[in-house]
Amino acid sequence: MRRTAITMAAGVACVALGCCFALAQQQDTQPHPMTFFITSRPIAHGGNLGGLAGADAHCQQLATAAGAGNHTWHAYLSTQARPGVPAVNARDRIGSGPWYNAKGVMIAQDLAHLHGDTLPMAQFGNNITKSTDLTEKGEVVPGLNDGKDPHDREWAYIMSHPLSNHHEVLTGTRPDGMAYTDNRDHTCNNWTSEAHGNAGENLRTNSGASVQVGMSDRNGGGSGSWNSAHGSSGCSNDDLARAHGEGMFYCFAVN
Repeated sequence: MRRTAITMAAGVACVALGCCFALAQQQDTQPHPMTFFITSRPIAHGGNLGGLAGADAHCQQLATAAGAGNHTWHAYLSTQARPGVPAVNARDRIGSGPWYNAKGVMIAQDLAHLHGDTLPMAQFGNNITKSTDLTEKGEVVPGLNDGKDPHDREWAYIMSHPLSNHHEVLTGTRPDGMAYTDNRDHTCNNWTSEAHGNAGENLRTNSGASVQVGMSDRNGGGSGSWNSAHGSSGCSNDDLARAHGEGMFYCFAVN
């Protein structure tokens, strides 16, 4: 009888330990909450996002709809200095990391790795790729060579064909996440302008209204940089679409 009781007790203990072990494994494999995404839809006023406040509100709205509204969200955008108003650096307004996409995959552990601040960090790199650079809905953003069509540089076509290339991301930012300090427009007048630029057929000749963009798939645009590939041909919806953009931007949870 005593041996039976000991055996049963041992069995119960093993079951309990097994349950605890299974629970621990389950907890270890739980995905991290989303703290980074690309906007799944634009504000649709070109580079006029309503300033940083309007862009942040858009991030917060999309995050809330996706069940992540318990975080405070900021857009990864810089602004340029104006008389009496200092510049704002994108990297200074997104927290300290780490950041995870909608699938719980880490895209960067901190600001230094996100931007490659040192040679080893630049070599290690961040984990922003086409397959990880997801919207708040967990969707991949179509990139270079996706949905190719003669009309895929037109705003109306891009908006009605969500599988066409729209990999350009508004940042207004240099590769290190800092604001521009020259006299050219890199932020659509600090995210308040829908003005056309002055470029002709070659958008690279634009010296008017413009915005610096990155590539969500890190492909195309010269350097293929995720946050600072080239300038746009203007700040209207049509200008952004000319180079496969629709006005989306990165959102980061700051807490």
